[in-house]
Amino acid sequence: MTEKFTLGDMEVEVTFKDIKNVHLSVYPPEGKVKISAPARMDLDTVRVFAIGKLAWIKNRQKKLREQERETPRELLDRESHYVWGERYLLQVIERDTLPRVELTPGKMLLYVRSGTGVEKRREILDEWYREQLKIAVPPLLAKWESLMGVRVKRFFVRRMKTRWGSCNPETGGIRLNSELAKKPPECLEYLVVHEMTHLLEPTHNDRFMLLLERFIPRWKFYQEELNRLPVRHEEWGY
Repeated sequence: MTEKFTLGDMEVEVTFKDIKNVHLSVYPPEGKVKISAPARMDLDTVRVFAIGKLAWIKNRQKKLREQERETPRELLDRESHYVWGERYLLQVIERDTLPRVELTPGKMLLYVRSGTGVEKRREILDEWYREQLKIAVPPLLAKWESLMGVRVKRFFVRRMKTRWGSCNPETGGIRLNSELAKKPPECLEYLVVHEMTHLLEPTHNDRFMLLLERFIPRWKFYQEELNRLPVRHEEWGY
């Protein structure tokens, strides 16, 4: 069950679950506040909890709103684009050949046919990013399946506007945001392990946090790194 209340001009979303403790999260890009609370707890008690955390919440929101963002991408020469955390300058090359993307030291070469518009260029580049993840993820799954004793039946890569990844424990499938191909490889590994941990514990309860801590002791650093790095101009986050 989900309910909402306000603290001044701040809206707080509360989800009551079969958990033991209260978990508070402030999500990028604009600092949306969500609380997971034990089903036995009443809304007034959750409100008192949130009031006690108000200074921390506002400080976290301030940091998120000051986060560096990309300007809208126009897919023109000398734009900055990121691959695995490294910055490349775009060079658009018009040729009568199949569209493709190549990386050279410091440069991202985007080959397109003459007259290809911005939207089509964006589609080509987005598909290339998806392919990079599709190549990078299987070795990580193989590594962590043996370490964690779980099996991912399927994984999907897509643009996601509200989160970096998700897991469906019932089907054994995970979804990953194609934007992860722009972030450092260790951030991708953290996200993969985070979602795989949901195969052992579906909710973000104490057991989940203990498992994540065991598998990725520096998980908080990688989470902060994802939220700190430049994000797309459009509004989405983890």
